[in-house]
Amino acid sequence: MIQEKDTAVTGKSSWKGVSAVMLLSLIYLLYSYFSIGIRNDQLMLVAMVNVTYVLNGVWRRFILAFSIFIVYWILFDSMKLFPNYHFSTVDIEGLYNFEKSLFGFQSNGQLITPNEYFISNHSTLLDIIGAIFYLSWVPAPLALSFYLFQKYPAQFLRFSLAFFLTNIIGFIIYYLYPAAPPWYVQLHGFELDESTKSYAAGLIRFDTWSGTKLFQDMYAKGSNVFAAMPSLHSAYPVLAFYYSAKFGHKKLSLIFLLFVLGIWFSAVYLTHHYILDVIAGLACAVLSIVLFEKVLLKSPRIRKWIAEYEKLISKRQRV
Repeated sequence: MIQEKDTAVTGKSSWKGVSAVMLLSLIYLLYSYFSIGIRNDQLMLVAMVNVTYVLNGVWRRFILAFSIFIVYWILFDSMKLFPNYHFSTVDIEGLYNFEKSLFGFQSNGQLITPNEYFISNHSTLLDIIGAIFYLSWVPAPLALSFYLFQKYPAQFLRFSLAFFLTNIIGFIIYYLYPAAPPWYVQLHGFELDESTKSYAAGLIRFDTWSGTKLFQDMYAKGSNVFAAMPSLHSAYPVLAFYYSAKFGHKKLSLIFLLFVLGIWFSAVYLTHHYILDVIAGLACAVLSIVLFEKVLLKSPRIRKWIAEYEKLISKRQRV
């Protein structure tokens, strides 16, 4: 007879599981100490993972599910160790000229890019709107993840794994094709300066208006200046829109469609990305969806692994 038992919620964490989490945490801290150095946010992450894993079943399910995003964050943070300009030549002028040839237009007798137009033609209202969208570029997909995790674990896994794949594809392109953002050309021209720090660009206007250093401090922690192509800012909302629509969440899909358009506009308006970067971000999202949905999910092994993962993070499981 099959009994249904809420082991994922009420079950105690095994010593084996706790030991594995503690060992992985120690490895991560040692890796950080001898490489990029240990920061407070890393210590907070390790503490959160260990406490939530042993706390109870509900929190353990949460940390096991969102370990996908934790791995993503560690990989992104580790890019500081391996700057992409050490592996390939940074494209500065070529991308700028290509953008101008496709999307440039005449203004005051000069051919300029859309970014250059917005540098001289901006408004406080658009600065605030752009800042709101840029603040939500990660929280909005995470909010969708929280919702799916609570209600639909299988849908959560498909979305989060596609999100992870999108980042892997984007990171690979960053190293194959390092590219300078439009604000770099504005500040430094076409000469490569490897010491350049990440910059908030048009978001500085929001900081000035609000009397804060919100974006200035945020971008000071950037992993790589020369990672403009593709724009993963532009890829994430596409994933959120696609999966919310695919899973039949009509109201959410409409919200994320607005999110897509807002992020795309803001990326160009705030001088963080060229239109070409945005198009590449869209292509990156589409490629990851096709690879995941049409290729990887065809594999019986991957489907089995996902099914086992779903049981692990679900509220109820059969034993």
